[in-house]
Amino acid sequence: MSEFFDGQAVNSAFECAMAGVLFRNLRHLTPPFGPGDIDLFGERGRSPIEAIWVEKGQIRWIGPDRKIPKECRVLREISLEGRTVLPGFVECHTHTVFAGSRSQEFSWRLAGQPYTEIYKKGGGILSTVRAVRAASLGQLAASAQKSVDGFVRQGVTTLEIKSGYGLDEKSELKLLKAIQSLAGPEIVSTYLGLHGLAPEFSTTDEYVDHVIASTLPKLKKTGLAKRCDIYIEKGFFSLEQGERFLRACHALDLAVVIHADQIHRTGATSLGARLSAMSCDHVIHVNDEDIRCLAASSTVAVLLPMADLYMKCAYPPARKMLDAGVRVALATDFNPGTCPSQDLSLVGLLARLEMKMTLEEVIEAYTMGAAHALGLEARKGQLKVGFDADFVVLEGNPSELFYSAGRMPVYRVYRGGVQLG
Repeated sequence: MSEFFDGQAVNSAFECAMAGVLFRNLRHLTPPFGPGDIDLFGERGRSPIEAIWVEKGQIRWIGPDRKIPKECRVLREISLEGRTVLPGFVECHTHTVFAGSRSQEFSWRLAGQPYTEIYKKGGGILSTVRAVRAASLGQLAASAQKSVDGFVRQGVTTLEIKSGYGLDEKSELKLLKAIQSLAGPEIVSTYLGLHGLAPEFSTTDEYVDHVIASTLPKLKKTGLAKRCDIYIEKGFFSLEQGERFLRACHALDLAVVIHADQIHRTGATSLGARLSAMSCDHVIHVNDEDIRCLAASSTVAVLLPMADLYMKCAYPPARKMLDAGVRVALATDFNPGTCPSQDLSLVGLLARLEMKMTLEEVIEAYTMGAAHALGLEARKGQLKVGFDADFVVLEGNPSELFYSAGRMPVYRVYRGGVQLG
């Protein structure tokens, strides 16, 4: 447990939240938004003063302060002093648990070496794989907890973390155990064993067969991950191998997501939409047909503009996707090599500057959209009765979100009605 969390205080707070907490004197902001909705809290008007009644970690009632139900029985009242409250941010694509550093690669990439070339000479994820295999579970968890705390300070109440830096079964399961030991936000673990070719195997076909025959049944039995991801890309895993893997996951009732069309167009985005993947992530090199497939499906397009900045890639056609009706999410892609940053503010700023998304669309992508990407849309991403009481209390006007790089105007963060940090 990191020093960022006081275990005894958190346990006491959870007991209080289970019995009932009434948050008063707040302004309520929740997606979906219409054009200009953020300005509701600016010069063009003010929202009514509202209250949120939380019981057993869920929102029991929300509405005007003057209409608090008579049956509301709470152990504690908390005034938020007129501040704006919005749903907790859902960070739906990270590689937060790892070991070692790949700072040297940054210089190589700036010198013009492509990622596929760096990977072939033992760099890329293979560098991190060596460090992860040498690290203990405790070392991995302790290092990752500091990063998790950093996400919480920015308003993240739900955090997805992938494995993928062990590659062999033993190390991948170690990573998943480290992920499940982390505290603070709700953690969603994803198995990404097919992140690259494990050194123990001669061919990717051989490795895919092993994962399907051995690792997937272990995931199903242990419950260490209920979601599986694969990196479909030239030089890594093919479209055919991806389809074989994804169908094997479906057969075991494991949800699927794809690292799709990041460096080249492979057709992985259309495959994901066709096979009901929860999300296709990166989706840079997509054509009109891919976008139509996404729009007609339940699959979410997870956009990772900070990784695109580091990799000097093109940005995804977010405006075209949104206008076509595709559900979009945003995330950091925090990892040691191609995006060594946790800065949510820069993600949203790039989305606005480079991908022509509005502030309303950015907030919606980091709440409702990301909740859909994790299959949590029935209880995350909105402030509604029956939803988890996960919310962020802002400093100042909501228009200050995703405006100043390096700054998230967060005053307090609550998960299940309990303050984190």
